[in-house]
Formats: sequence, C-alpha cells, structure tokens
Amino acid sequence: MYTVPVTCGVRERPHLLREVETQAIASQQQIALTRTQQAAKQREMRMAQLTRTEISALPADTNVYEGVGKMFISLPVADIKTKLETQMKELEGDVENLGKRLHYLEVSQKNSKDQIDRMLRGGVSAS
Repeated sequence: MYTVPVTCGVRERPHLLREVETQAIASQQQIALTRTQQAAKQREMRMAQLTRTEISALPADTNVYEGVGKMFISLPVADIKTKLETQMKELEGDVENLGKRLHYLEVSQKNSKDQIDRMLRGGVSAS
C-alpha cells in the first residue's frame, strides 16, 4: 500500500504512477485471459452435455468407444455417462471459479484506474 503526502504531485512520484499503470495493464491482460479460459470451459461443458444427450438416446447394449490416444476402447454406455457427468461437474466448478477470479480482476482493474484518476487529479493517496 502506498500513501502519497498531500503536497506530493504526480511529477514528484512518477514511479508510483507507473506502478499503478502496470497493475492496471496486468489486470486487463489477466481479465482477457480469464474470459478466454471461461469461454473454453463453457464450450467443453456444452460439448459434454450434447454428447451425454446423444448417448442417453442409445440402447444400453450399443457398442460405444472412447478415444485414448490413437486407439479406441470399448466401454459400456453407463460408464461413458458417468464419465461425462463427472466431467460436467468439474467444468461447472472451473467455470464458477473463473467467474470469481474474473470478478476479482475486474474490481482490481477498476481500483487501479480509480487510483490513476485520483493521482492525475492530485489526489491524496494511492493505496
């Protein structure tokens, strides 16, 4: 946390302004990365939902295969459904955690921008 005395202006503390700007830029980059990750997880979740829906329509004795590297392994339909359910739960948790991280980063970026504005207007603190 930094506190700038009332008599100190931006010209006397340029390193402080640069540091706050760097924090704002880093937050902005992290926000973009988090949004990309969140979108990817949501796509994966949607694919798992669609796959589960398609597999649910199949008879229980249908031959179902899962890709493992360059091979395919025959698995019962129930096992595939269980794997998809587990995958969807994990993805939901990931999306929720990314949403929390995104909120934190957006608040952090807003605070950095507010600090920059206060400093440029001659504000008292940059904490």
